[in-house]
Amino acid sequence: MMKLTGRLGAQFALTTGESGQWNAVVDDSWRGWTGPHGGALAGLLIEVAQRASSRDFPVRAADVRFLGRPATGAFTLRATEHTVGRSTTILDVMAEQDGAPVAAATVTLGAPGATAIPAHSARPAPHVAAPQDCALFQLPPEIVPVGAHFVIRPAAGPLPLSGADEAMMCAWIALDPALPVDAPSLAVLADALPPGLFPLLTAPVAVPTVTLSLQLHADLVDLGDAPVLVRAANVSSGGGWSVDDTDIWDGAGVLLATARQTRRVLG
Repeated sequence: MMKLTGRLGAQFALTTGESGQWNAVVDDSWRGWTGPHGGALAGLLIEVAQRASSRDFPVRAADVRFLGRPATGAFTLRATEHTVGRSTTILDVMAEQDGAPVAAATVTLGAPGATAIPAHSARPAPHVAAPQDCALFQLPPEIVPVGAHFVIRPAAGPLPLSGADEAMMCAWIALDPALPVDAPSLAVLADALPPGLFPLLTAPVAVPTVTLSLQLHADLVDLGDAPVLVRAANVSSGGGWSVDDTDIWDGAGVLLATARQTRRVLG
């Protein structure tokens, strides 16, 4: 059976090295505000977990922690697999630069289960215009180079830095170059929009992600096509911290993923 791995690793020259380690390069085109794009690093960690696993199970969840101040360039990654019964595998993945840990993830893979319970989602997709009817929005590549990798078409809510009263953004988003919609690419897309509080502001501030928790709600065996509909909303901000929730649906309104980011507001 073909392993359920995507093509994100090819974007970062992901290869196996000695003693079970993995090597990758995140170039400057994937740089966010102050360093490598957090979603790209999260996707890379998930891709390594999938490739390192001895079981061909879909990704169910990933909890990512950013441990340092990574720079674009070379990364070394290591994965440790833990088998939990017949249907669950958990992998701990660590990314290092110059021998120092900069990001880590716990990735849960799980076999499909019984189908007796009917499918259910408490987060239906909002009714918005089709992607082709929404205008393009470009993140400034001179400030955020990774913006060139996103094709963003706002579909609802205010724009970032518009001084709005609502801390929510909703847009159709695809990746450039195009990638299949799978667990690694969904991690990237979950972090594609600016921080959720940005519509309230009129000038950008540094709001780096400290933790990112991603949950997958579909097996994604049949890889879908982009764009997907991404809604990011600020749950709360205060005391130098901010929490965002993100929902992602496919074009048919199927909930693919949800994510929560805890961010540090540096001002």
